Amino acid sequence: MADFFELLSKRRSVRDYENRAVSLDLVEEIIRDSCFAPSSGDGQPWRFIVVNNKEWIKKLSDESKRNILSFIETNPEAPLKKYESVLRDKDFNVFYNAPCLVFIGGCKDIRSLHVDCALAASYFMFSAAARGLGTCWVGLGTSIQDPKVREQVGMPKDYRIVAPIVVGYPKNIPGRPDNREAKILKVVS
Repeated sequence: MADFFELLSKRRSVRDYENRAVSLDLVEEIIRDSCFAPSSGDGQPWRFIVVNNKEWIKKLSDESKRNILSFIETNPEAPLKKYESVLRDKDFNVFYNAPCLVFIGGCKDIRSLHVDCALAASYFMFSAAARGLGTCWVGLGTSIQDPKVREQVGMPKDYRIVAPIVVGYPKNIPGRPDNREAKILKVVS
C-alpha cells in the first residue's frame, strides 16, 4: 500500500489499460473505501453502478458519443465541439477500452449531489491507485440518455451520472504534468 503523500503526487489519469479483468471483489473493496468520503449532512447520496463487460462498455461509449454529437449539431458553439472529430471516429471508445467502468451518481434532486459524488470519486481513485490500478474520470461518459440502456444497466429514472470512472491495470502511468503551482488569490489574516 502506497504512502498517502506519494499517492497525492503520483496518481494520474490513465487512458491505456492492459487487457486484464479487475475482479469484482477488488472493485467492491474500492467502492467501500469511497463511502468513507465526507458528504453534505452525512447524506451519502452516492450510488454505484459497475460495468465490467467490455461489450457493454463499448455500447455505453457509443451511446454517449451519439448524444454528444447530437448536442454539438444543435449547439455548434458549445465547448464540446473540440471533441467532435474524435467522437466521429468509430474506433474511439470514450472509456479507453478499460476493462471496468464505475458510474458514481445519485438522485438528481439532491442539491449537493455533484460535490458529494466528486468526493466519493476522489476516494475511489486514490483507493484504486493504492492497489496498483489506474483510473480516469471520463467526463464524456455522462451522456447516457436512452431509457432502455439506462434501465439495462440499473440506472433509476432519477439517477444523474456525476463521475464515470474507468478502472484497470495500467499499461503505463503518465508522467507528472507541469504547472501544479498553487494560485492563491489572497490571504486575509
